[in-house]
Amino acid sequence: MPIFEYVCKGCGHEFEALVYGRDKAVCPKCAGKKLEPQLSVFAVSAKSGAAPAGASPCGSCGDSRGPGACSLGDMN
Repeated sequence: MPIFEYVCKGCGHEFEALVYGRDKAVCPKCAGKKLEPQLSVFAVSAKSGAAPAGASPCGSCGDSRGPGACSLGDMN
C-alpha cells in the first residue's frame, strides 16, 4: 500500500496517509479534503561499503553519505 504525503490547503497541516484503492486522503487535523500532494523522499538501501564507516543514512532523504549530505534542508 502506497504512502502519500500531503499538505492540507485548509489548515496547512503536513501529513502522510496510507491510501487504499480508490479511497481519498483526508486531513487528520481538520478533516479537509482539499489536499496538495507533496514530492515524497524515500530511503534507498546502499550496497555494503558504499557509506563511510560510522555514517548513518540521512533521516530526511536516506542519502547514504549521512545527515546533511544532500542539502535537503537548504531548499526553503
